[in-house]
Amino acid sequence: MKILVTGGCGYKGHRLIPKLLGEGYEVIAFDIQWFGNFLPPHPKLRVVQGDILKPDTIPLNGVDTIIHLASIANDPCADLDPKLTWEVVTLATMQLANRARKFGIRRFLYASSGSVYGVKGEEKVTEELSLEPLSEYNKAKMVAERVLLSYQDEMEIYIVRPGTVCGYSPRMRFDVVVNMMVMQALSKGKMTVLGGGQIRPNIHIEDICDVYLHLLNYPEYVGIYNAAFENLSIIEIAKLVQKYLPVEIEIKPSNDPRSYRMNSDKLLRTGFQPKKNVEEAIGEMISQFRGKADEDRYYNVKWMKQTVLTGSIQ
Repeated sequence: MKILVTGGCGYKGHRLIPKLLGEGYEVIAFDIQWFGNFLPPHPKLRVVQGDILKPDTIPLNGVDTIIHLASIANDPCADLDPKLTWEVVTLATMQLANRARKFGIRRFLYASSGSVYGVKGEEKVTEELSLEPLSEYNKAKMVAERVLLSYQDEMEIYIVRPGTVCGYSPRMRFDVVVNMMVMQALSKGKMTVLGGGQIRPNIHIEDICDVYLHLLNYPEYVGIYNAAFENLSIIEIAKLVQKYLPVEIEIKPSNDPRSYRMNSDKLLRTGFQPKKNVEEAIGEMISQFRGKADEDRYYNVKWMKQTVLTGSIQ
């Protein structure tokens, strides 16, 4: 099977693609490479640097399955250029799905976001609850989902709504909550918590990659799936980091109201079982980054401001 992974040089792509290759798949990694490419060469891997907004340049000949990871990732990044966000997240998804149909591609796996639910008070936020997105990023993801569902009579559509992904990747990100707390503790000797009571659903990066592999192995499970297995408050996350790095926690007010508990029983009923947790992600990142410098390239907003939005990277 030949698989196209858009955003293949991103945070998740760098952990997913070696797994796909290890399963014997032929892989095309398509990515604009704003943050570089750290994928090691492999005889079954083709890396294509390209722009998702130029759909005719995306290689689809012979592709059986698309795993669509490409996105402007997270709310602060999306707010830098809302027009670009809607183009990359929604327009590009529509264009890719339309070309996939023309090429006869039967399977399309989409990386959405658990943030499409917005603020929810329910103890179990399931796939059946209404979507009430708050930000441009959340709204664009929701519309992209609806676009893809309009193709479900012509392709097998799988929509995965992950919680906050955590853990080590060669294309590292320290602008997501668990990872951010670890780097703050390592580099500053202190963690700053905004609010603290907000609940965030979390998933280890290895587990979210395994979710995509699971759906490849069990193609009968089409549909929409939450993917998060630990609902933790931000202060609970900070205290988990503090177990390994005993630094001060400073609490400040927050203007971010997002808080929700995701329930992933539907995914578990397909036979998927997570293997790792937040505490293991913390330990892995500490071992990888202890004694290393914090760098702007680990933060999407900082890096985009310095490069993409200044024109130094096209």
